[in-house]
Amino acid sequence: MSFISLIYLFLFFPIAIAIHTISPKKIKNNALLLLSLFFYSWGDPRYLILILFSVAITWFGVNRMYAIKNRREEAKFYMVCLIVLNVAILAFYKYYGFLIDNVNAIFRTSLSIIDLPLPFGISFYTFKIISYIVDVYTRRTKPQKRFSDFALYVTIFPQIGAGPIVQYADMEKELITRKLSVDKFGFGVEKFIFGLGKKALIANNMALIWTQVKDMPNLEMSSLTAWIGIVAFTLQIYFDFSGYSDMAIGVGYMLGFKWEENFNYPYISKSATEFWRRWHISLGSWFKRYIYFPLGGSKCSPAMQFRNIFVVWMVTGLWHGANWNFIIWGLYFGIIIYLEKTVLANAMSKLGSKMKTVYCLLIVVLGWVLFDFQSVTQILKFYSNLFVLGANGVVDSTAIYLLRTNWRIIVPAIIGSTPFALKLIDNIKCRFGRNGYFFVSIFYIFIVVLSVASLVGESYSPFLYFKF
Repeated sequence: MSFISLIYLFLFFPIAIAIHTISPKKIKNNALLLLSLFFYSWGDPRYLILILFSVAITWFGVNRMYAIKNRREEAKFYMVCLIVLNVAILAFYKYYGFLIDNVNAIFRTSLSIIDLPLPFGISFYTFKIISYIVDVYTRRTKPQKRFSDFALYVTIFPQIGAGPIVQYADMEKELITRKLSVDKFGFGVEKFIFGLGKKALIANNMALIWTQVKDMPNLEMSSLTAWIGIVAFTLQIYFDFSGYSDMAIGVGYMLGFKWEENFNYPYISKSATEFWRRWHISLGSWFKRYIYFPLGGSKCSPAMQFRNIFVVWMVTGLWHGANWNFIIWGLYFGIIIYLEKTVLANAMSKLGSKMKTVYCLLIVVLGWVLFDFQSVTQILKFYSNLFVLGANGVVDSTAIYLLRTNWRIIVPAIIGSTPFALKLIDNIKCRFGRNGYFFVSIFYIFIVVLSVASLVGESYSPFLYFKF
C-alpha cells in the first residue's frame, strides 16, 4: 500500500490514526502492530511470514545473546549468526538474480533464474534489525522483553516502505512512553501535507520530463535537452524520497513519535561529503555506526582510510540495487569523498562558497546519470550528450519545447529544494500572527486539494525508493 494511493489517504491512514488515538495506553502498541501488519500484507501477504520469521528469530536470539553477555565469545557467536541470517535473507531475495546473471556471463553457463519479487521494505527493515542486534551486543541498549513491541519497532507502517531507518536505541523509549499532544499532531499534519505535495505535485511532474528525455530513441538529443532531463531527475529523486520521508515523519508525530529529519536541503551542500551528511541522513548514520567506525573510520593511515571508504560506498551502492551501475555509482561517490579528504582538501579550501555549491551540484547531477541508467552504453551516450559530444549540437526543438512547457514547475522545484519555502512560511506565521496561521492553513488545504486532484487524474507512480 503506497502513501499516495487513495485507499491509504482516505481509508487506512485516517482509520489507523483514529484507532491509535482512541486506544487505551495498554493496548496502543498492540493496535499499532496489527495495523502495521495489515498495511504490510496489503500488497503481497506471502512476505508477512518472512518478516515475522526475521522478527521472531532475532528477538529470541538476541534475548539469548544478552542472557550470556558475560560469556563474550558465545555472545559474539550469536550476534554473528543473527546478522548473517538476516543478511542472507536480504541477499537471496535481492541479489540472487544478479549473481546468476554474472555467473552465466563470466562462465558462459545457462543457469536458470527463479523470478523472486523483492519483499516490500526488506532493505530497510533488515538494517533496523541489524542495528538492534549490534546495539544489544555492544550494550548500547537492552533487549526488548516484549515480542510485540520489538515486532512493532521493525514493522511500524510509516517506516517500513522506505525508512527513515531509525535505530532501536533512538526509538526504544518512545515505544513505551510516547505522548500524544495537539502540537505534535498539528506538526505531523503539516509535515505529512508538505511531503504529499512534494511527491504528487513536484516529483511526479519531474518524472514526466525525465521520462520524455530518457525514452528518446537511441538517446539522440541536444546537450540542453540532456541537461534539462538530468536536472529534472535530480529534482525528482529529491522530492520523491524527501516527500516520502516527510510523510513518514509526519505520521510518526501524529502517533506520538519524534523522528529526526532524513533530508536537510542536500542541494545547497558545498562538497560531496557534506551532501551525504544531508541526504538520506538515517542511512548515512547507519553506515557510519555499523560499518565505517568498526572498520576504523578516518583515524587511521591514508591506505586504511581509503579501504574503509571503499567498503562503505561499495556496500552503499549494492544496498541501493542489484546492478553494476549502482556499484559504480557508490564507488564514484566514495572516490570523490576520499579525494576531498586528501588531495582536493587544499584546493577546495580556496574556493568561494558559491563555487563550492556549483562544484557539488555538478558532482551530484553527474552521479545521478550512473544511478538511473543500467547499461554502460547508455551512460556513456548520455554523458556525451551532456558535454556536446553527440551529433545533435547544443540546442534543439525538444529542449525549447521542454523549457516552454515546464518552466512553471521547474523554477518552483528549484526554489523548493532550498530552505527558502519553509523560511517564508515561518516568517508569515511570525509576522501576521493568527492571520498568518490562517493563510498558511489555506495554503496547506490548497496543497491537499491539488495533490489529490493530481493523483486521481494520473496513472500510479510509486515512490522510487520502494524498489530498494
